[in-house]
Amino acid sequence: MVITLTGANSFGLQRELTKLVDSFVTEHGDLALERLDGEEAEFNRLQEALTSLPFLASKKLVLLRRPSANKQFTEEAEKLFADLPETTDVIIVEPKLDKRLAYYKFLKKQTDFRDFPELDVAALARWLAGEAKRLEGTLSTSDAQYLVERVGPSQQLLANELEKLLLYDAKITRPTIDLLTEATPQSTIFELLEAAFAGNAKKTMKLYEEQRALKIEPPQIIAMLAWQLHVLALIKTAGDRSADAVAGEARLSPYVVRKSQGIARNLSLAELKTLVSDLLSIDLRSKRSLLDADEALQNYLLKLAS
Repeated sequence: MVITLTGANSFGLQRELTKLVDSFVTEHGDLALERLDGEEAEFNRLQEALTSLPFLASKKLVLLRRPSANKQFTEEAEKLFADLPETTDVIIVEPKLDKRLAYYKFLKKQTDFRDFPELDVAALARWLAGEAKRLEGTLSTSDAQYLVERVGPSQQLLANELEKLLLYDAKITRPTIDLLTEATPQSTIFELLEAAFAGNAKKTMKLYEEQRALKIEPPQIIAMLAWQLHVLALIKTAGDRSADAVAGEARLSPYVVRKSQGIARNLSLAELKTLVSDLLSIDLRSKRSLLDADEALQNYLLKLAS
């Protein structure tokens, strides 16, 4: 049996890997497990691990992390696995795979291929609600979505926050989420832009003040705004490509792309260019003169909201 674990969702991938390894070791013992890193092991060592018989066990498990780092391995993978003894199971961990390569096509077709993509907001909310129930707590789907939007889409971070919230109270509510978690700056910056593009000047200024209260300085806000504008530019120039396609080509989170698509649809390319130019002007002038960047940013955002 050969299993391939891949995908950008490191939390889901690692959880599946731990489950598979623990199950095998429980049945066959620690001596039956062999771990190799493709970035460190020579091809001959990888080959030996795959072709040799188990020692003091009826089966063995070979765990290969990023074997694609070894070029010879990718070139000879098909032959290696054709000669794999029945007494050897293999788990291949490849977080990032180039879909254009024959190696990817071989793994997809000839192994038990398990992909772990990043989850969108709705999927993360369902997962959080399910995890809370599994851990004998309660969390509504709407409050779970609020938690995702507040702290970001990292499943590992969300798992940590969920554990903290459940220790405080088995029934998780929005007030306890606000009390025990901190809004991530990147998430709030998106909300700030969203409010500005919606014409809500009052909310825009409130969110800006929250950023400053969190000790986020104007240069950091400029950098995060520039990143958000960069994402909007990628979406705007991507034509009819799907969110997943844009995310894959630009190496962005699909969650970030989907969340930004609404703004991009209501923004012309000419308007986007002006926004980038004006923000660049604020950045340059704040570095070359005595420009009050705080005031300039507020004026920039109010202009967006007008």
